[in-house]
Amino acid sequence: MTAPRPGGATNEKRQTRMTRHKPAILVLEDGRTFRGEAYGAVGETFGEAVFTTGMTGYQETLTDPSYHRQVVVQTAPHIGNTGVNDEDDESDRIWVAGYVVRDPARVGSNWRSRGELGDRLAAEGIVGISGVDTRALTRHLRERGAMRVGVSSVDDDPAAVLERVRQAPSMVGADLSEQVTTPRAYTVAAQGEHRFTVAALDLGIKRNVPRRLAERGVTTHVLPATSTIDELLATGADAVFFSPGPGDPATADHAVGLAREVLGRKMPLFGICFGSQILGRALGFGTYKLGYGHRGINQPVLDRVTGKVEVTSHNHGFAVEWPRHSQRLGRPSDPADLGGVVETEFGGVEVSHVCLNDNVVEGLRARDVPAFTVQYHPEAAAGPHDADHLFDRFAELIGDGKAA
Repeated sequence: MTAPRPGGATNEKRQTRMTRHKPAILVLEDGRTFRGEAYGAVGETFGEAVFTTGMTGYQETLTDPSYHRQVVVQTAPHIGNTGVNDEDDESDRIWVAGYVVRDPARVGSNWRSRGELGDRLAAEGIVGISGVDTRALTRHLRERGAMRVGVSSVDDDPAAVLERVRQAPSMVGADLSEQVTTPRAYTVAAQGEHRFTVAALDLGIKRNVPRRLAERGVTTHVLPATSTIDELLATGADAVFFSPGPGDPATADHAVGLAREVLGRKMPLFGICFGSQILGRALGFGTYKLGYGHRGINQPVLDRVTGKVEVTSHNHGFAVEWPRHSQRLGRPSDPADLGGVVETEFGGVEVSHVCLNDNVVEGLRARDVPAFTVQYHPEAAAGPHDADHLFDRFAELIGDGKAA
């Protein structure tokens, strides 16, 4: 549904110049329409409209597999100011379905820049729109919730685009892990002295996760989402990691079954974001879709283990439902609703982290098996790094297991 990839750098720059003033429209599934100009590739694309509040890190956002099939709205008004470089990608391609910005930079300027953002979008066939009142669009999504959307620079008829928007698949019920996972296993070696080995199930992993583990002497074997428990154990892993990723966790039955096998073996287990939802399901909890999700690099979270409030990076549209507030559809009005210990098949479990904006569950800690999760991103590229210590916590958990 996106434009074909242009042939080379010359074509990319020519297309960017040609599209700079080409009209484009954005049509939400409730019919609201915004007009602007084409940005990136000319064409048409559909996905779930979501907004992210980060003022930096657009390159990391674009290349995060968790944004697969989503049209990302940047709330920061100026995007592209630092161009694009060769170091900040979180995967080997751009994953967003579409891109919405207010004021794209005319020229990127940074000592690491190797090109312009608009050229990169055009090169990878990413259909975008600029000149949109992103504040009004974000307020609409906050009030009405995340919804399907279409962006088109080839059809100027909102009614026709709206019809196609309503035919597009919903994010609820979307099983996307196998679309973003690595096709084959690979290894990221420990830096310096090797201490531990981790098997990481790639549900949409970001490059910064194995980097963070490598800094702590951990060798990470990254495995496809379809891997079996025998394939995980064959790596000689001391522990298992479940990665972030896109889609509805209610569809991820294979990963949930795998997590249950790991828990049954009492192997240390750490899950981030989608991986946190997988572990939540493995422990017997439900999941639900947030109204408009958490996306950005400025979300306050209370770490109940340390008592500290950390500024954290988020990218999730689903969350774990804690039984004590299930009657209110996972929208607790009081943090006390998230207190206490719930007994599960694998022993007691407690909420370890809470979002201070809306009291959503942001982490779980098992008391009788060596497992914990966080719903946000301690690997945080492009930051902040308040929660980086959670990788130390994982390493300590592995070390405790080996000592026992």
